[in-house]
Amino acid sequence: MRSSFWLDRPTLVTGATGLVGGWLVRRLLQAGAEVVCLVRDWVPQSEMVRTQLLERVKVVRGDIRDQALLERILGEYELDTVMHLAAQTIVGVANRNPVATFETNIAGTWSLLEACRRSPTVKQIVVASSDKAYGDQETLPYDEQTPLAGQHPYDVSKSCADLIAHTYGKTYGLPVVITRCGNFYGGGDLNWNRIVPGTIRSILRGQAPVIRSDGSFIRDYFYVEDGAAAYMLLAEQLAQRPDLRGQAFNFSNEIQVTVLALAQHILTSMHSALPLDVRNEASNEIRHQYLSAAKARRLLGWSPLFNLDVGLEKTIAWYTDFFTQQTEAR
Repeated sequence: MRSSFWLDRPTLVTGATGLVGGWLVRRLLQAGAEVVCLVRDWVPQSEMVRTQLLERVKVVRGDIRDQALLERILGEYELDTVMHLAAQTIVGVANRNPVATFETNIAGTWSLLEACRRSPTVKQIVVASSDKAYGDQETLPYDEQTPLAGQHPYDVSKSCADLIAHTYGKTYGLPVVITRCGNFYGGGDLNWNRIVPGTIRSILRGQAPVIRSDGSFIRDYFYVEDGAAAYMLLAEQLAQRPDLRGQAFNFSNEIQVTVLALAQHILTSMHSALPLDVRNEASNEIRHQYLSAAKARRLLGWSPLFNLDVGLEKTIAWYTDFFTQQTEAR
C-alpha cells in the first residue's frame, strides 16, 4: 500500500519499540509519514534501534500514563494521526504483577484518549486491543459482537482499554477505532517465553524447545507485517468514514493452530529433529481462540498479505540473521 494519505502526515506511535511498533514505524516511513515515537525504555536489540529506524523519527522519552506529557506531544508536533500500541503484553507478567499491567494498559489508554480529546489537531486514532479482550468464549469464532469478558489480569486489561476506547468514540465523538488481532508473531519479538521466538532460539542453539502449556491450546496466529498494514488501512478508512468512530475490527488469518502443531511446523521448517520439552505449567490462559475477520473484509476490503507458511519463513530468516549478528559481535 502506497497512499498520498501518509505523505508528510504527523503521526504518533506509542509502543514503537515493541513487536508490532517497529514494523509499523518502518511502514509509515516508507509511506512518507512524519513519525513521532513515545519511548519509555531503551531497548538496543529492538527492531527500531538495531536497524537505525529510531534515527529517522522524532523520539520523546516518557510514560504512556503521563497525560500532561501526551498533551504536550500532541500540541507541539501538531499530530494528525495517533497509533496507540503501548502495552504490557505478556500474560505471565500480568499474572505476577497485575497492577503494573492495569496501569499501563488501562490508565495509559485513558490518558492518551483524554489528551486526544483535548487536542484540536488529532483526526484519527487507532487503538490496538487484542483477541484476549473477548476472554474465554464458548461460541467460535469470535466476531465483533462477542462480549468483552476477560477474567484474568491481562485479558481484563485489554477488555477495559477496549471499552474505554469505545466510550471515547461514542460519547465524545472522538475519531477512534479499535483493532483486535490474533496472536502476533514475527521478527523483532524479544519476549523469549512466547512460542515462536522461544522455539526458534532453542533450535538455533541446539536445545529442546520448551512448551509451557500442555501444547493443546489453540490460537489464531497473525504475522506482524499484516498487523502494521491493517492499522494503516484502518486509519485511512477512518479519515474517509466518520461512521467508523468507536467501532472495533478483528484482523486475522482465521486459522486454528495448536501450540504443538506450530512448534512442530517450525522444527520442520528449520530441518530440526529436536524433541519438544512439554512442561504443562501455563495458567490463566484461554484454551481455544480464533477470530472472524468477516467485518474487516466486508467493510474495509481487507485481506491478509501473508499466510502462516510465508510469515514463519520470514520470521525464521529474521532470527537466524539476528543471532548470527549477536554471535559475530561477541
